[in-house]
Order: sequence, then C-alpha cells, then structure tokens
Amino acid sequence: MFSQTEFTITPDQIRTQEKLAVFLAFIAGYLDAVGILKWKIYVSFMSGNTTQLGVALSSGKLVVMITTFAVIACFMLGIYAGTCLSLWKNSKTQTLPFYIVSGILLIYTGVAQYYNISIVLSIAVIGFSTGVMNTIVTSVGNQNINTDFVTGTLNSLSRSIAMLSMSGDQTDKKQYKINAMRLSLLWIGFISGAFTSPFVLPRLGNWTLSLPAIALVICSLLLPIKNFNLKK
Repeated sequence: MFSQTEFTITPDQIRTQEKLAVFLAFIAGYLDAVGILKWKIYVSFMSGNTTQLGVALSSGKLVVMITTFAVIACFMLGIYAGTCLSLWKNSKTQTLPFYIVSGILLIYTGVAQYYNISIVLSIAVIGFSTGVMNTIVTSVGNQNINTDFVTGTLNSLSRSIAMLSMSGDQTDKKQYKINAMRLSLLWIGFISGAFTSPFVLPRLGNWTLSLPAIALVICSLLLPIKNFNLKK
C-alpha cells in the first residue's frame, strides 16, 4: 500500500484526491457498520470475512459459509467491474462509478420498502457496491491508498511514522509527515463512518442506505472529479 507511482499531478488535484479518499473511507466505514449491525457480517473488511469463512469451513457452519463466501465473491466482482470501468477507453466521465453505486443503493432501498430482501442478496449487493467504491480513488499524489483496507492503512501509517523518526533528510521527513497525516485522516474517516451508522440505522430503518447513496451523488457534483484521472 505504501509505494510510489510515476505520474505527476497538480496540488489542486491532490487536494481533491485527499477529500475523496476520506469521504469514501467514511462511506466504507458506514456501510461496514451497517453490515455488522443488520446482518452480522462485514461488507468491506474481507480479512475478517475470510477468517470467518475458514472457521466456518472447519466447523461446518453452512449459513456462515454461504454469507461470507457471497460477500467476498461480490466484493471481488465489484473491484473487477470498477477496474474494468476505469480502463474502458470509451468511458468519458470519472463520476460514473459514483452514480452506479448510488443507483444500486437507491434501487435496493426502494425494493426493501416493499419486499423482504434475503440476507445473502443484501450482503451481495452491498459487497459489490463497496468493491466498486474501492476502485474510485487508488492513490493520493504519489502514494497508493485503499479506502476500505484499514489494516493496510494502519500498517502504512506506522511505517510512515517510523520512516519520519529515522530519516535524516528534511525533504524525506516532510513527505513522510504528509503521508502520515493523509493516512491518519483516512483512518479517521473510516472510523467516523462506523461511528455514525449506529445512530442513523434506528432512525432511518430501511432508508439507511439512501444516506450514502445521496452523499455519493452530492460529492460527484460538488468536487471537480471530471478534470483528471483519480487512478494511477
């Protein structure tokens, strides 16, 4: 996660990437908390789901095997779809993934008002959505990031702090400090989303997922996303 890329972008573009990364981390944390509270499963934390799947395989818990495998598979499918979309040469807009995820969440919310959607289908839909979101911003400046991989974020944060404390070069120290601040904000964004979800869920009920859906649309309209590539 902590590596360098070879392209150069402007300071304004970097600031937009920073804002988007923290915003998407907030949404990922929010959705992950919804998954835990409603269905007792992570929808963006695949390390935890993989552990649960392994334990379920050894203990023969069929329901856990089905749910964890479904969310892992759909998360990977979402990443596949988002990556293919980013590589699609005919794609003219950087905001398309925002509208795709928002549309999925709104359609799910609308259907949930009239039908009882199964747990497997619910986590499959949300897992796919978080997978697509995971491909929207993959770097901030020259630093690779992952907006919902908390373990990787904390790993890179600790590495940046260690490099900051050990480096004797002032230019390098400045960059390590910037990296540490970005990664700290990313972690704060995720935990803030997870913190918000328990307060919102009892009040919105089946409308809970409409909040991130609307937020994604507003974000795509307010930030100058169309002016540059958000990926490497």
